[in-house]
Amino acid sequence: MLLRDLQCLLGTLYGIDVAPDVRDYLVTDAAALSSYADSARDTEETLLIEEGDGELAMALYVDGAVLARLEADDPRRQLCGRNLTDFCLALEGVSHFNYVAWNAAIDKPVTLLELEMQAEIDKYVTARILLGQQEGSDISGRLFERLFDRPVFDESLDAEELHRYQDASRLAGRYCRSLECRYPAGLPGAAMLRELRAFFRWDQPAKMSHIRTAVLS
Repeated sequence: MLLRDLQCLLGTLYGIDVAPDVRDYLVTDAAALSSYADSARDTEETLLIEEGDGELAMALYVDGAVLARLEADDPRRQLCGRNLTDFCLALEGVSHFNYVAWNAAIDKPVTLLELEMQAEIDKYVTARILLGQQEGSDISGRLFERLFDRPVFDESLDAEELHRYQDASRLAGRYCRSLECRYPAGLPGAAMLRELRAFFRWDQPAKMSHIRTAVLS
């Protein structure tokens, strides 16, 4: 299944255990979200989290129509303009799931900003890996532009949420631009992998500091 393949790709990229199989936590029916008070907004993807008694419960919702479109136009075969939006949506959900699960396993707290920022970086790096294995995509050479130059945000976001998403896109864009400059396009080499794996494990202050340093270098 696509989501599990994306989860394993991120696991390999960051050198992390992905034992919680995302397929076991997947919800595809929008009606199933009705019992969650914070899910009133129409959405095609969201990670649902509930904490209590020292335990963390999660469910990942990805609209079944999105998964059906990705099955018909599989980005593993060809990532292109037609399926990029759906690919990014699915990848964002998997990224959130992986990041929360991995950090919870080591009792490391996660901020909403770093969660969103990591997902934006994951979209870029994962898409770059797929494009590096494929030929003839209409977005080859324009990946950064498609992901970061003109981001579109949900109009129903409140002011605080919009600010957080804007900051995440801006910071991730600065960092991914620095990756493009320091590690030319193509599959990540050993040096880039070492940096990405270290970045994944840092807390938000360390990530912010590294972005500032990477951009200035």
